[in-house]
Amino acid sequence: MRREEFDHAVRAAGAVLSADSLLVIGSQAIHASLDSGLPVEAERSVEVDIVPLNDAEGQLADLIDGSIGEASIFHESFGYYAQGVSETTAVLPAGWRERLVRYQTPTTGGVVALCLEPHDLWISKAIAGRDKDVEFCAALLAWGLVSRDVLVARLEEVDGVDGSVRARVAKMIAADRLP
Repeated sequence: MRREEFDHAVRAAGAVLSADSLLVIGSQAIHASLDSGLPVEAERSVEVDIVPLNDAEGQLADLIDGSIGEASIFHESFGYYAQGVSETTAVLPAGWRERLVRYQTPTTGGVVALCLEPHDLWISKAIAGRDKDVEFCAALLAWGLVSRDVLVARLEEVDGVDGSVRARVAKMIAADRLP
């Protein structure tokens, strides 16, 4: 997803929710931390994972899915979409809320996207561990967009992760080259 597509999805989600701010927790949150030049692995995703604020029951996330989600007219028209998710979708280090990166441009139509900071995003993706997440993490490391020392510290701040997952993520952080 290119920057203009990200902005469009944020603007559309804000319109659907009648909201002036929302949370972005998936890989596309990286747009908030880079001015340009995303690794190709960061542009592969066709969805923006959006958490509507104050949505304990998940009804607003469902509204996003039904309006501009996968297989919607929006998706068919533009080739990308927004996925409504909850905060619990991502496993994150303690303190992640204080590190959110505020993103707003003229093309987000006044909507502010509160996006995961790159190290928090990396940890979340590494814990998820799908092939596309491992590729994303490798790209952020290769491009020097995250620091191994910060990643080690953030991994220590994650609660409730199985020891084998923690070991796998630690190995990813230490690896000279990820698969």
